[in-house]
Amino acid sequence: MTTNPPGIRIEHRGAVPQVHPTAYVAPTATLVGDVRIGPRARVMYGAVLDAEGSRIEVGEATVVCENAVLRASAVAADRPVLLGDRVFVGPHATLLGCTVRRACYLASSVHVLQGAVVGTGSVVAVAALVHARTVLPEEYFVPPYTMAVGDPVRLLAPGDPEVPQVLGRLGFAATAFGVDASWTDRVARHERMAEVRAAEFAAHLDDRPATG
Repeated sequence: MTTNPPGIRIEHRGAVPQVHPTAYVAPTATLVGDVRIGPRARVMYGAVLDAEGSRIEVGEATVVCENAVLRASAVAADRPVLLGDRVFVGPHATLLGCTVRRACYLASSVHVLQGAVVGTGSVVAVAALVHARTVLPEEYFVPPYTMAVGDPVRLLAPGDPEVPQVLGRLGFAATAFGVDASWTDRVARHERMAEVRAAEFAAHLDDRPATG
């Protein structure tokens, strides 16, 4: 059983992070709100796990490496971050409102966006992106620096001329922010997105260090 302090724990929206006694949470990792760290999980230095109005679950023997960011949300829909058992999340990865099934490997600097599902045993290689509402089948491989999009999934390489059209059809602003502005009206869309997050993050004004 570990005796280390379980990181920086913040009570948010009345929820307090829960850390299994066999888990390790580094002293500089930050857990905010309804975060549940499972048996023998490891959350390393500088990682931030922020449940917002939803929840984050980290499975048994799952590793969240240095400076990774996991953020749930309940703005457009309830979008928890759910990590299965024995998942590896590399340094500087960003996971937003997504599900990662067991035994997946997410390399350094990957991004997995809202509503995405990473199938059991899949690999998301260095700096790859799994876009919103994309579903990766079991044991799927996303190569470095590529974008996985859709269900069924397709892969797009950097500079692919189809990228703007594909992204325009995704409806990302609606999925992540509940904003239904036109893809071509960028200023209005970005203003609304910022307002949504400003309102959501206002709940942090009532945060306080968790006790016990």
